[in-house]
Amino acid sequence: MDDTRHSPDLLMFLASTAHDMKNSISVLSGTLEGLLGDGAGQNGAHGEARSETYGQMAQMLYQTRRLNDSLMQLLALYKQVGTPAYPFDVQPIEAGELAAQVVALGRVLLAARDISLDLDVEANLVWHLDEDLIVGVVSHAVNNAVHYTRDRIRLSLRRNGELLDIRVEDNGAGYPQPLLEAGAAALTGMDSGVDFHGNSAGLGLYFSREVARMHRHRGRTGSVRLENGGVLGGGCFILSLP
Repeated sequence: MDDTRHSPDLLMFLASTAHDMKNSISVLSGTLEGLLGDGAGQNGAHGEARSETYGQMAQMLYQTRRLNDSLMQLLALYKQVGTPAYPFDVQPIEAGELAAQVVALGRVLLAARDISLDLDVEANLVWHLDEDLIVGVVSHAVNNAVHYTRDRIRLSLRRNGELLDIRVEDNGAGYPQPLLEAGAAALTGMDSGVDFHGNSAGLGLYFSREVARMHRHRGRTGSVRLENGGVLGGGCFILSLP
């Protein structure tokens, strides 16, 4: 009996379906962003009351971002197995340009939640990476920080020896211990620490780790980790790329 579980045609079909779904979600996100953007000027920043409808749309945008992240993570797997339509594509990119893409993706959601995004990007820093995957991973980390922060997130891209450290930090109460343990599992490769059924954050860490591992250079491999503290005193997501 033929084993079709890893058939190239099946993989291509699944990848194309995920890509179409991601496009539809992007359209929905864009519509919500437009509606929220139109209403942004009617409200003050940090503390002034906004309408219930505005808050509901902001929550809808947050959830569509989460769904978009999940589809991005699925497509990352197809890149990992070498599906021709979704090759792993490492190209040089300027750190400031990468940060600008992340800011653009999160701008409306952050404004709707009254969250400030601080940038700390090393000037003239260029790194070789898969732009789509890394923007997706960092955007997912920012979206996750929205859940934990009080009102401030910091995105940092700086060289650390022979590595590029991309940090997403917040000023919340810090990650809870179970999530830190999931982060430790992602760092050490202990998949048993990730509960795919009940821990969506753990699933996101797993995919972030896989994307990091796809990046290799001169015997070094990318990694992810979580910790508490950092510049803002809350949770810190760190993606290190060789």
